[in-house]
Formats: sequence, structure tokens, C-alpha cells
Amino acid sequence: MTLLEWFIFILAVQVVHFLGTWKLYQKAGRKPWEAAVPIYNGVVLMRIINRPRWWVLLLFVPIVNLIMFPVVWVETLRSFGKTSTKDTLLGIITLGLYIYYINYSGDADYRAERDLKASTKAGDTVSSLLFAVVVATIVHTYVMQPYTIPTSSLEKTLLVGDFLFVSKFHYGARTPMTTVALPMIHDSIPLTESKSYLKKPLLPYFRFPGFEEPEKNDIVVFNWPVDTIGFRNYKAGVVKKPIDKKSNYVKRCVGRPGDTLSIKNGLVYIDGKELILSDRAKPQYSYRVTTDGSNLNDAYLRKELDVTDPYQKVSDNMYIFKSLTEKNAETLRNNPGIVNVEKYEDKGTDATIFPYTKPNWNVDNMGPIYIPQEGKTVTLNSETLPFYKMIITDYEDNELKVNGDEIRVNGKVVDSYTFKQNYYWMMGDNRHNSEDSRFWGYVPEDHIVGKPVLIWMSLDANGKPRWNRFFTTVSGDGEPVSYLKYVLIALAAWFAFDFFRKKRKKAKTD
Repeated sequence: MTLLEWFIFILAVQVVHFLGTWKLYQKAGRKPWEAAVPIYNGVVLMRIINRPRWWVLLLFVPIVNLIMFPVVWVETLRSFGKTSTKDTLLGIITLGLYIYYINYSGDADYRAERDLKASTKAGDTVSSLLFAVVVATIVHTYVMQPYTIPTSSLEKTLLVGDFLFVSKFHYGARTPMTTVALPMIHDSIPLTESKSYLKKPLLPYFRFPGFEEPEKNDIVVFNWPVDTIGFRNYKAGVVKKPIDKKSNYVKRCVGRPGDTLSIKNGLVYIDGKELILSDRAKPQYSYRVTTDGSNLNDAYLRKELDVTDPYQKVSDNMYIFKSLTEKNAETLRNNPGIVNVEKYEDKGTDATIFPYTKPNWNVDNMGPIYIPQEGKTVTLNSETLPFYKMIITDYEDNELKVNGDEIRVNGKVVDSYTFKQNYYWMMGDNRHNSEDSRFWGYVPEDHIVGKPVLIWMSLDANGKPRWNRFFTTVSGDGEPVSYLKYVLIALAAWFAFDFFRKKRKKAKTD
């Protein structure tokens, strides 16, 4: 929806609210016109139903407001004597329109001093659950989101089975674009294939100010830009999702807006200089290993290299080892029976490499590629257009038509294009086992979700805890340090304090 469409929608909601409540405002001792003034009418309504004025803010928070509106409807009905279960159900089922009947029926009895506490234990439980869901939704959306590492693309730094807390405020929390969705559920309802959201109406992109931007070497969670069935399986067709409902990916940022990136022999170069990775990063590559003909000891190698699937046998004395660090490779070189260990680089051609028009590019050798920066202008022609086509059409919502050498954007013949937002280049450390920007290109700024800051739990493939990874930070230099013992001490102190507090309170009442 455009801003104008949203303005008309909000205006229509205000009209509906005024027509359905102005007599109730009057019965509560307020002026009828107060029901017609946006935002102010909400503040007045909170006074009428004896609820905190800050509740009005929750009515404007996407997703949270889907919980708050039914609560306000029910509270309004109860403030005017409609307290039965039937009244509550009618208020919710009719999406609040039952209040119209109360407004015009004449039998509304305003109760200014009604008891705000639930009259039953079940009602009290429901109220507590609703409050908990509201708080959790706000934290999940704007502060911190839990995330699980599903693949090995950042292996050695982040492991499959790591459970992360992802900060939303480092880069600035992004407001939800889908306005109708189940709280704290991503794109589908668990155990079903049903969508957890409606595609319309959608809010325009907005991000609160953060205190940093994604930098090179940062590990970043983002929405996968090409999250469509069509990207993986062209016969299946394309299924477009709202940005905030695209799959969550986690990779390392290796290129920022304005950078020119190249990959040579598997190494990343920015503006002609090799990118020096953080010392916590442990990039992995494939290695070709030649032996003297003796058999390799699988169990020994798995233990020494700390990998589950160490190699692929090519011939009697040649193997391809996947996902090894340089340290792993050195371990192999020192093994008896190993004749040679060399990095296995892709020197072939790969039609799946972005932008799909460079026949000599592959995962280890590609570029140079300019990473678009907001406000910067590039030349458009048949050579450069494949790099920016998806930006022009999908990410920045323009109409593009190409007729021979003629390029039209929104109906106008152009030979250049100015970018509306920043873009990033994301890659996995496990270079030969990572689906990343090499295959689908740039990550738009509006797709950035947040920054992983803490591993709060980690389980191996058998579900056993990796205790040394509990409560370790994701960023920083040196080996990760576990803060588990400090967390356990803090929890023990809290439980001890709570125990003695309750004991003391009970002694006073006795």
C-alpha cells in the first residue's frame, strides 16, 4: 500500500470508530467530538475504560495491535455493562462492530468504577497470557530474536545446532511490513504448510536508527532476497513473499555499499586489496589430497579434523577433502602416507554464478563487481544491466523494458540508474558449501534483520549439549569465551534472593 492508501485507510478507521462510539463517549461524560480526533480519541478511550494511556501506543505497533484491538473492544464492552461471555464473544467475532449495537441501543450503562481484575481464575490466566504475548512480541520484533543455525555455511564460527540471540537494535529495528500475521511466527504455522500471514495490507519499509551499520566481517542475519520457489526450481513457478517473511539467512558481510569486490583463487579482494578476515573467522575450502596408495583411517581423520564427512574418493590415491581450514590442511600434510595437499580451486565455468552472463566466472574466481550505494549512479547498457536488473525491478520496484540496446525504466529511455538504497555482499566461511551472494547477488538494506550477539545454547547432531559454547559471544577477537558460569551464578543468586524474600514475607503475614 502507498502512503496515500494508508492515509485513506486510517481516515476510514477513524470514521468507523466515531460512528460506533460517539454516544458511548457522551455517556461516559466526554464530548462526542472527542471520538473523532485521531490518537486523542484513543487517549480519551483509555480514560473511559480505566486503562493506561500508553496502551494507545500498542494500538499502532504492527502485529501487537492485532492482540490489543480485541482487548480494547472487550474492555469497552465491560465498561458499559456488557460483561457476559456472550457479549465478549460477540465483540470479538464481529471485529468490534458489536459496539455499534451497544452505542445505538440505548441500554449501555457506563461503569466508571468497575473492577478491573478478572472475576475468574481462567480470565486472570488469559489476561496474563495476553500480556506475556504482547511483551514477547515487542521484544522479538524490536529488541532481540532467537535464531537457530540450520546449515554449515559458517562452520567453525557458528555450528549447526547453535541457538543465537539476534540483536535488532544494533542496525536499527525494522518495523514489520506484514500487518496481519501470527505473533512470533515466521512464514508458516508450525507442523503445517499454511502461511502465518496475509500478503495485504503491507506497510512501507521503515527502520529505527541504529548505533552501527553492517561492517565487513560482521555476521549478519537477513531475509534471503530471492526467496521464491522459482529460484530453486524454475518449473515450480515463482511465489513472492513480503520482505519480512522471506527465509532468514546468516552469512558474513564481506562487501559494503560502494565497494568493488573480486574473488581470486577463493580469496576476497575489496578495491584491489585482500580482505583480512576476523581471527575468529575460519574460512574453509576444498583440498585435493594425494596419498602413497595406503588407505586413510576414517575414524582418525574425523577426530583429528573435527569433521563428520571428511572426503570424497576420486581414485586409489586421490581424495577431495571438503570444508577444511588451513589448519586442517596442515594436519593432513603431517600425516604418514600423505604425499601432497593442495587447495582445490574451481577453475571451470558455472552458469549459476551471478549475474549469470559471465561464462568464465565460478565460486572461486569472479568479479570485479560494484556493490551499489544509495544515491550513486551507474551506467546502464547491455553489459552492466544484468548486475542491476533485479535491483531495478524487484528491490526498487520499477518497470523495466529492454528492446535491443534500448533500455526503458518506467517508460523513459535511460542510460544510467541511481540507487535508492544501500546493498551488501554476503558470503559463508565454508566457501564450497555455502549458497550466498555469489549465486544470487546483492542483499538490499531493507532485507537486513539483525546482528547475532550471543550463542545461548548449542546442541550437536545427537542433541547433546556443547557446554563450552553456551552463552558465548559471536563477535570479537580471539577464541570464544563462555559466560555460562556467570549466568549460573546470577541465576543461583536470584533464586536465593527470591526464596528468602518469600520466606520473609510469609513470616510477616503469620
